[in-house]
Amino acid sequence: MPSAQPQPAFVLIRPQMGENIGAAARGMWNFGLDRMRIIDPRDGWPNQKAVAMASGAGRLLDEAQIYPDTAAAIADCDYVYATTARPRGLTKLVLTPEAAMQDARARIAQGQKVAVMFGPERAGMENDDIARANAIISVPVNPVFPSLNLAQCVLLTGYEWRREAVAVDPARVDAVGDWAEQIEIEKLAAHYEERLEDAGFFYPEHKAENMKMNLRNMWSRMPMTRADVQMLHGMMRQMVRWKERGKVD
Repeated sequence: MPSAQPQPAFVLIRPQMGENIGAAARGMWNFGLDRMRIIDPRDGWPNQKAVAMASGAGRLLDEAQIYPDTAAAIADCDYVYATTARPRGLTKLVLTPEAAMQDARARIAQGQKVAVMFGPERAGMENDDIARANAIISVPVNPVFPSLNLAQCVLLTGYEWRREAVAVDPARVDAVGDWAEQIEIEKLAAHYEERLEDAGFFYPEHKAENMKMNLRNMWSRMPMTRADVQMLHGMMRQMVRWKERGKVD
């Protein structure tokens, strides 16, 4: 059964290759979308090439709804977007994928049923298909080569939908083990400062305080795990042992 989570239906209009249908299903499921509608697939249905390409997303193909034409596929929808590289002379609201999925989420939250249409691989949607849409999704691609593969377009749109649904940090560090606490960083800084003081590193004397401050500032800038701190303590202890054994000058 399709997910109970409100989401748009992705409508593939007259897709020509089973592989592309399977790849589109895989792209949809990557981003938690599972409501696929297929209009008059060229090579018939079901399609074993689509199943093979879908890999772990085969359930979407099993549950895909098949329609004879565009009008039937979107008959129950309140708002429809058409993905196309150009408006083809029709006056339409044109949105980026990001803006379109923001709009779609707002409409679905109000109880509307929403669909996104994707045209056939060879020539894209015909004007008769586009005329049935309320708005156009246009990807800012290279104008010299604007055509996107069906599965690529599905993947890109699915990504924008998912990005609106899930809070994701734009940048993060995945630590192996626990992060070091401030007190551990302080002890590491003190350890290095003490040993470097013994080694005569803080020279000349009038620059010593500034050098120590810069060193502490360096430690505070470094995101370290407890394992990192332990390793740095160990490095310093080993260098001191070598010095005491007369193996370094």
